[in-house]
Amino acid sequence: MSFEVRAVHRGARMGTYKARRILALIRGRSVNEALDQLRHDRHRAAGFVYRVLASAVANALQNPAVRANRLVISKTFAQDGPLLPGGMRVRPGPQGRAMPIKRRTCHIHIHVADPQAAAANEGGN
Repeated sequence: MSFEVRAVHRGARMGTYKARRILALIRGRSVNEALDQLRHDRHRAAGFVYRVLASAVANALQNPAVRANRLVISKTFAQDGPLLPGGMRVRPGPQGRAMPIKRRTCHIHIHVADPQAAAANEGGN
């Protein structure tokens, strides 16, 4: 059993598919590799994911048994968030119809784990 910590960004102003594409790139990697890759990625979602990952690392480092260079990204996923208000705005649709504009949001979840910190904690108990 490993020591696991998470961080969540709720209501990120982008669609889930855009966030999931970036999350798939970093899943299973070490935190240092992922932060370096996100720092140089050109996609807009990379900035949001970078901040969430940095927050997860900061949360994990609150435990003195955890080392930053051992952290690994264990789980990443993005879920649909609520639509932004202002749904009365419309755009032209086919055959003269009006189609509502959907401003999507998503919730970005990142879990980081330190497999060796749990072994040290279990041995001490």
